[in-house]
Amino acid sequence: MKESAIVEAKKVINGADALLITAGAGMGVDSGLPDFRGVEGFWRAYPKVKQMGLRFEEMANPQWFEDEPALAWAFYGHRLNLYRETMPHRGFEILKSLSAQKPYGSFVFTSNVDGQFQKAGFDEDLIMECHGSIHHLQCTRNCQGKIWSANDVTIAISDDFRAQEPLPKCPECGALARPNILMFGDWKWESRRTDVQSDRLQRWLAMLEAQGAKLAIIEMGAGTAVPTVRRTSEEIAAHFGVPLIRINPRESFGAQIPLTMGALEALEQIVE
Repeated sequence: MKESAIVEAKKVINGADALLITAGAGMGVDSGLPDFRGVEGFWRAYPKVKQMGLRFEEMANPQWFEDEPALAWAFYGHRLNLYRETMPHRGFEILKSLSAQKPYGSFVFTSNVDGQFQKAGFDEDLIMECHGSIHHLQCTRNCQGKIWSANDVTIAISDDFRAQEPLPKCPECGALARPNILMFGDWKWESRRTDVQSDRLQRWLAMLEAQGAKLAIIEMGAGTAVPTVRRTSEEIAAHFGVPLIRINPRESFGAQIPLTMGALEALEQIVE
């Protein structure tokens, strides 16, 4: 079954003029990034947060920037440091190579905030980060709707899991800054950067449709807990009338071509 699905995936990818690459958190696992699937997975990555009895959905909440800024920035600062240090796995190179063979190249749609696609050399203008990016900041008050780079930010974290002063500040009003990431219960997320990316994706898809180009969709590591990526893959596949290739070791169901394995293993088999 797995072998025939690989053969099918190869056929669809080889026959395509363009690739839509969609990715969730599982994409980073082969790079050594933690899998936050389930509370135990999250607590393995953040034992100090386990001691506080907080789940990922509770920790990834903008309220912490008001209530306990040092804790909020310990969590996001640790992730910022981790993503900066992490090198993208070979699967990213495989996807770049496949994209280069297509007359219309590829576009990336991801819920990941880690910037791994950019680090792997994918074109910044052909990526949509639907939940924002940890490598960009905004004001906690969203005073002027501005977003700026986090490249100059370094966060030192103490042994008791608190970020050390000085914490990042808004250059306009001096209030605390936060990552430009869509969090749970988040009414102050500045979506402007993601909105621009979304417009680019819509224009790219419209261009493919106008030119009658054949699209292949490869989805990797997108779970059902936050189903944005899965839903997007399914909607675009249905619109273009093409089968969806869904790579997921635990939740590959619901696609015409399910590959029940990790991203790297599947991509290596596809290009073998």
